[in-house]
Amino acid sequence: MALTGDIVIGSERLSGRAATFRAVDPATGAALEPAFAFAGEAEVARACALAEDAFDAYRDTTPEARAAFLEAIGDEIMALGDALIERACAESGLPRARIEGERGRTVGQLKLFAGVVRAGNWLDLRVDTALPERKPLARSDLRQRHIALGPVAVFGASNFPLAFSVAGGDTASALAAGCPVVVKGHPAHPGTGELVGEAVRKAVASQGLPAGTFTLLLGANETGAALVRDPRIKAVGFTGSRGGGLALVALAAARPEPIPVYAEMSSVNPVYLMPGALAARAEALGKAFVGSLTMGAGQFCTNPGLVLALAGPDLDRFVGAAATAMQDYAPPAMLTPGIHAAYEAGRKALAGNGRVRCVAEGKVGEGANRGTGALFVAEAADFLADEALSHEVFGASSLVVRCRDIEELVRVTRKLEGQLTATLHLEPSDADLARRLVPVLEVKAGRILANGWPTGVEVSHAMVHGGPFPATSDGRSTSVGSLAIRRFLRPVCYQDLPAELLPEALRDAALAGLPHMMDGKAVLPG
Repeated sequence: MALTGDIVIGSERLSGRAATFRAVDPATGAALEPAFAFAGEAEVARACALAEDAFDAYRDTTPEARAAFLEAIGDEIMALGDALIERACAESGLPRARIEGERGRTVGQLKLFAGVVRAGNWLDLRVDTALPERKPLARSDLRQRHIALGPVAVFGASNFPLAFSVAGGDTASALAAGCPVVVKGHPAHPGTGELVGEAVRKAVASQGLPAGTFTLLLGANETGAALVRDPRIKAVGFTGSRGGGLALVALAAARPEPIPVYAEMSSVNPVYLMPGALAARAEALGKAFVGSLTMGAGQFCTNPGLVLALAGPDLDRFVGAAATAMQDYAPPAMLTPGIHAAYEAGRKALAGNGRVRCVAEGKVGEGANRGTGALFVAEAADFLADEALSHEVFGASSLVVRCRDIEELVRVTRKLEGQLTATLHLEPSDADLARRLVPVLEVKAGRILANGWPTGVEVSHAMVHGGPFPATSDGRSTSVGSLAIRRFLRPVCYQDLPAELLPEALRDAALAGLPHMMDGKAVLPG
């Protein structure tokens, strides 16, 4: 399909807007056609009104109908073919293989949630049967299910033009929950967004759903602010910077009706090199670490931006190997000129900090928006004395913190902010130290992994991609995996309602085919 840059709300196509912008190819700095229209407050209000109009009908769809819709979105995305891949590469600077993999992940997420909807566990059905003879008080018949919150605003991410954007995890989980979605697309990849948005709209039409089930809008910060303020929006999903996430949290909290904001924001993802692991494989760890750090120009929210270990010859071996690997790193283009500028400012701030020393830099890139990789080292006492050293630098830069002893290592860990991940590299001889660290890391991170690297997040049922603040604005949830659906649901209890007034899923005949709890005992269908 040919890109138009128009605003599409339901069946309405709005063109000829005065305020427009163009995407930029980050590899060359060249502007890309066409011009894309900004949505203003009137367009936001129209989209939210349509979403509200669609809510009752969409949330009342059967599990099979909703699952088929999610699968239809995936089919329409695949049907875009090379046009989607080529545009996403042009707007992001990412290689074709990465975009193809991300497309597969996007479609896989949609299929995962289709399976979740069909299985029915998300309803969390519970029945406490009536006990009319109970003394001293009788018990009523109590039945509970979860229902959709209402229309959800989703903000596309810069670093994943497919998997965390228009039809990404937030959109998939909200639609699975029964919530219409209004997406504020990221301005870094508007053409990619228009292609995917049209795929979603085609699925809406083919499945006979209300037009307001999905809308994609583009615009500046004012557009996003208007979306969060709109009283018809009942929750927000966001992936991006700490500043952007906190701004949305403040807007949502200031509404007459405050709403939840699920913002994934900032993490340095500490990596712990246990003494036994360093002694056994310091050089291999150093090389592998830089591979993870520089993957995708370091533009992953799970990028290992902090390394902690006990000072000594083995750590020196690790640093030496990592420095050699870093010196060979030739940077690709970063996602946007703005991300590149912010990275360079952060890297130079570290280089100019008297508490740290730079032990290696990568090659200077040839072309626009290439961020020079960097590896820094600091003593634990200096790290503890300067809070700025614990802040995220989004890109291929990391800080190694040398701890004098185990007590100092634990003290540094307790001072860390909330994280998406924490990684332990260990050997059997490190078990006692690891046992001491794990309870501390449990309250600091959403995912703890051993003998791997945090880059790469599996889309599955057990995955947690979240964590305590500031990794996320609400550490009780995840933005990846089937548990993400719970963000957009709330429980309702039905007391002594006649069977004909109960929701279908809570009627006795339907319960026999759905997982549920009966008087506190789990019951599986069949």
